[in-house]
Parts: sequence; structure tokens; C-alpha cells
Amino acid sequence: MNAKPIRILLADDHSMVRQGFRRILEAQEEFEIAGEACEGREAVKLAEQLRPDVVVMDVAMPGLNGIEATRRICESSPRTRVLALSMHRDSVYVREILRAGARGYLLKDAFDADLVAAVRAVARGEGYIAPAVADCVLADYRQHVSDPVDLLTPREREVLQLIAEGKTNKEIASLLNLSVYTVDAHRGRIMEKLNLHSTGELVRFALRKGIID
Repeated sequence: MNAKPIRILLADDHSMVRQGFRRILEAQEEFEIAGEACEGREAVKLAEQLRPDVVVMDVAMPGLNGIEATRRICESSPRTRVLALSMHRDSVYVREILRAGARGYLLKDAFDADLVAAVRAVARGEGYIAPAVADCVLADYRQHVSDPVDLLTPREREVLQLIAEGKTNKEIASLLNLSVYTVDAHRGRIMEKLNLHSTGELVRFALRKGIID
């Protein structure tokens, strides 16, 4: 009797990248691609609907990034495990998505065999960190014991990203189905909590934290 397949959701805003991952993973008999998402909100929605075993998650996606999408998936679908994929070797991206709940971090230029091994490890409930970023993760861990991002609510983190992406209060209100006054209040609380005093400072903060690419 065949073992139950490992069901995988692919989340990346580039269709060619998703096709490449699908080709690599479907070559393994124990893997089944349950679905694909091209942005963060869709990934969260599909994870809730499909209940995959593993989400292969791009860290940097527009609208709702992979970090925030991972956080939401881990809250709403705790049995689903997230493997983050990124072009970035910078420890900030690794730190933030692991803090969000990802079980692994792999670079996009990794060998096919590394992707397969990482998905298998994460599906088993193990962690997987790409060897190329392991040293910086250890060094970064020793330096950071708390993070101001933790002061923000999920909605405030979402508004922060959209502001940093250059959206106006009116655009954010429309995207999130909020009033302009509510968005303005969120903006004020974000500035206060993070001790920031201008949109420029907010954008630089979001870049440092890997909230925007």
C-alpha cells in the first residue's frame, strides 16, 4: 500500500519560478502539488482551504509578503509547515520569517536535491536552514533578543507594509476595507510604537526588517 503523499502548496509571484519548483517536486513520487498562489493573501486563503502539509513560500511578494503570510498560515493552519525560499542571504530575512513560524529557509539558487531534502525535512517536522546562511543566522540570533516589530498588531504590520510600498491612506483603506480615518489611526500608532517620525523613516525600517524587498 502506498504511503500518503506529501501535499505541497507553492507560493511565489513569478509563474516561471512556480513551474520550476513544480517540475522538481513532482519528479518525486511522494510529493503532490495541491495548489499554487501568486501572492500572500492567496497563499493564506489556499492554505486554509487545501490544508497542505508544506507551503513553499517566497519571502518577498507584493501586497502581503511571505513573512506576514507565514505568520497567518501558522496561526490559522497550525498543521501546515512553511519552507521559506528567498534570493536573500541577509540574516534579517531569515530571522523574520523564522520568527513568523517557518520551519526552514532555503536559497532560490539551491540545487534541486536541496529543495527536495528541505521539503522532506520540513514535512517530517524538522527544521532546515540552508548551509550558506547558517553562520549568519547563528550570529544574528546572538545579537537579537527582542524586536520592535513584535509591538505591532497583525493589522498594523499589514498597514506598515502597504505604507512602505507607497500606498496612500485612501488606497490602503480600499484594499483592507477600512475607513481612511482608521488607516490614519493605524499609521499614527505604528509611528508611535516604532518611534518613527516620517514616512521615509518608516520605509527604511520596513527595508531593514525585510517587510518590503
